[in-house]
Amino acid sequence: MLDIYPTLKTWLEAGETIAFATVVNTWGSSPRQPGAVLALTADGKMVGSVSGGCVETAVVQEGQAVLATNTAKLLHYGVADEMAWDVGLACGGNVDIFVQPIAQLDVANIVAAVEAEQTLAIATVIKAETEVGQSIVITGRGLSPNIVPTTPLPQFAQQGLAEGKSFLTTLADDTQVFVNVIVPPPKLIAVGGVHVTQALFAYAKTLGFRTVLIEPRELFGNPERFSNADEIVNIWPDEALRQLNVTPSTAIAVLSHDPKLDDPALVEALPSAAFYVGALGSRTTQAARRDRMLAEGVAKEDLDRLHGPIGLKLGGRRPEEIALAIIAQIVQEQYK
Repeated sequence: MLDIYPTLKTWLEAGETIAFATVVNTWGSSPRQPGAVLALTADGKMVGSVSGGCVETAVVQEGQAVLATNTAKLLHYGVADEMAWDVGLACGGNVDIFVQPIAQLDVANIVAAVEAEQTLAIATVIKAETEVGQSIVITGRGLSPNIVPTTPLPQFAQQGLAEGKSFLTTLADDTQVFVNVIVPPPKLIAVGGVHVTQALFAYAKTLGFRTVLIEPRELFGNPERFSNADEIVNIWPDEALRQLNVTPSTAIAVLSHDPKLDDPALVEALPSAAFYVGALGSRTTQAARRDRMLAEGVAKEDLDRLHGPIGLKLGGRRPEEIALAIIAQIVQEQYK
């Protein structure tokens, strides 16, 4: 979903008639996993993928029929062994794809959650005697205001949100419900446009992080120096962190090694929802920093979660080696 969102938003703003095709189940070898989405319009535009290319054309045709009839449909495709190599598979496989008009979904709640970088779960009836296509959306803010379903969709949506992964479930009456959980990419905010940050962003992009640089000095923080930054914020760090959306999937690395920048950043970062806060500096620097933070009113329990000196003890000294130690520690914390 997140990979197609920019195009989807453009279509929504243009008033396009849109259908979603979602992978809900796979057997054997499959190039796309449950939760993968292809969006299409009534006039044949498409974005995203539900296979390695072998069934996309058929899905778009089915999607246009779904839009014409305003009726959702569950599709089944088998990829024969002789076709498998053509689409990058080691062997054949099967895939179920659910196609529905986007009008059946709580689009406003989905858009709000994606733009707020919130995890969301969409629970949808994909097979039943009636009510196929009925869905409900849940985010950290609660359930969507859809009609209350007769199936236990809220329960499954809550389960998906809690577990953080998509799943398919079958009820006693053979009704099937698919829960698509969409998790925002982790975000790395770095304070300070230094060489370590340049190397750190290179590692972070490889690992799928969204990268944000806070650097009030445009000479140090600009697109020429940081082509791998998704966003550059040229204002004071404390103000920047108040404006940015710091969530439990955010890591913050304070790297300028200048108390005038680092201290205001840490005062904002340490009590935040970020899963990781680290700061560059020796043990002596950290001790002096700790005293200043306590004097600024930072709570001891917040200060105790500061990683300083920052990074795992790998022994490296070059910017790239320090950055490697930092991203390794961030990943370690991410999976605790």
